[in-house]
Amino acid sequence: MTAAAATHAPDPERDTLDKAAAENFPVAPRFLPRAWRADLMALYGFARLVDDIGDGDLAPGGADARLLGVPPDRAEDRLHLLDAFETDLRRVFDGVPHHPLLRRLRPTVHRHGLTPEPFLQLIAANRQDQLVSRYETYDDLLAYCELSANPVGRLVLAVTGTATPERIRRSDAICTALQIVEHLQDVAEDLGRDRIYLPAEDMKRFHVQEADLAAPVTGASVRALIAYEAQRARDLLTEGAPLVGSVHGRLRLLLAGFVAGGRAAIDAIAAAAYDVLPGPPKPGRLRLLGQVGVTLRGEG
Repeated sequence: MTAAAATHAPDPERDTLDKAAAENFPVAPRFLPRAWRADLMALYGFARLVDDIGDGDLAPGGADARLLGVPPDRAEDRLHLLDAFETDLRRVFDGVPHHPLLRRLRPTVHRHGLTPEPFLQLIAANRQDQLVSRYETYDDLLAYCELSANPVGRLVLAVTGTATPERIRRSDAICTALQIVEHLQDVAEDLGRDRIYLPAEDMKRFHVQEADLAAPVTGASVRALIAYEAQRARDLLTEGAPLVGSVHGRLRLLLAGFVAGGRAAIDAIAAAAYDVLPGPPKPGRLRLLGQVGVTLRGEG
């Protein structure tokens, strides 16, 4: 292989981990101890890859499917890929996994005595995405977030040795809020995948039709609906924010970054007058840093 070919060879592990830079919150900032950063990136790699499988966003070329032992004729079958991914996940606990991101995860799992359950919940959420494309009620959406988002926060508490029932409750509120915010940023993108995460009962309340979400201009009724859901997410962040004050040191700063990332994203959506259909409003660095300060002071 020539040097030029090697430069462009697919690297599924790096392709996935590089997506951390685009998240609303810092995944594994440099101020953390090296061991924590390694664990958090291992968790992120798993969560990002399973989402990419569920969304059909794997890198072109089929390298991930080959690593998971999926034949080329099934490489576009997301449910089959998720089944193969679950099989490889189970090797993390009782063998040697095939995918490099799962091999990266294995030391974290064994060092902290993590159980399969939160990882299986994240896979289950992505299976649900293949089968369920609409949510009738807000409670239905919360049940989805229990699978798709909350396990991530629980894993963060587990690898930092800080899990308690109260902290888990606060973490669940934060993670659900972050998931809702992401849905609000990605309304148009999700619709392109034939998914709507805005509860149908709320759409009816604000007189929003599915066709309104596909419009080139965000109408007043859609903006009102987005504002309503954004306030729900903000309230969840407020409910979860005391988690930050319950820990100390660099972990406190990390968790403040998670909360601040959600708040800054909501602020960006509000600053765009809830006009989310042209593309996701993203917070700037100054807005994020400002919210970190607010969160660390226990304000907001």
